[in-house]
Amino acid sequence: MSLLTPDLLRRLEQFQLLAARRAKSSARGERRSRARGQSVEFADFRTYTHGDDFRYLDWNLYGRLERLFIKLYEEERELPVRIFLDASESMAFGEPRKFDFARQVAAGVGYVALCGFDRVSVIPFPEHPDETVYRGALRAVRGRKSSLTFFQNLNRLKAEGAASFNDALRRGALEARQAGVAVVLSDFLDPAGYESGLSALVGRGFQVNAVQILSPEELNPGAYGDLRLVDAETGSVQEVTFGKFRLKSYQQAVANYCQRLKEYCTARGMHFFSVSSETKLEDLLLKQLRQAELWA
Repeated sequence: MSLLTPDLLRRLEQFQLLAARRAKSSARGERRSRARGQSVEFADFRTYTHGDDFRYLDWNLYGRLERLFIKLYEEERELPVRIFLDASESMAFGEPRKFDFARQVAAGVGYVALCGFDRVSVIPFPEHPDETVYRGALRAVRGRKSSLTFFQNLNRLKAEGAASFNDALRRGALEARQAGVAVVLSDFLDPAGYESGLSALVGRGFQVNAVQILSPEELNPGAYGDLRLVDAETGSVQEVTFGKFRLKSYQQAVANYCQRLKEYCTARGMHFFSVSSETKLEDLLLKQLRQAELWA
């Protein structure tokens, strides 16, 4: 499948990721850092000491104070962007499939970051031994010239198997050399919850953006009667009777779950988005994420 249309790619090229915290990476990029260097962004002055480069003396300040000062500049650094992609069996559910929509969002976020020369890593979970090559190629991708290969490797990923949401995020937080922007794409329906995984990213210093993706069938079921439900990841079976009169109760339970997730995220400084897999990709990427100031 084609992840992004040429028109959407052109529109995304106009954006740049916004980081609430300045990047601390040691690699040069297009992001301001607290490190002092010789870029065009002025930062501060300091007193001249023997051996300093005369080219950075501020002669205007010397004329007023008769003291020598060196001009300091903010060096540009790259912004690490880590995209946690839920590739468990439950994400293969729905029409359109939740996983297909999640990959498109990952492609959009990744492309904006690559155009800004930030370093992008996609971390799919759970582990799939037959995807080792693709997954390895999705780590630490940089530069717009890498976008075609980036999209191809995203397209090769499959949604299968059972995942531990919390373990995947905790491991990703520990593996990261520097904090940056984290985007979590999942249905957030892990029986073990989501709290410890998201908290690990926040505790590590990441600017976290949680995107919950649910299918139209999960939001508004169309099947009624005596049903035999099979968990896509564990294989456990549950027989239920689902009548039309219970639809409102079900929808309220889903709404309550999503609201609790939203409150958990916002209380800890995370951006939260809840969308259907049939949402127009442009609405999420060009409107919702922009309004939340993920990029501008």
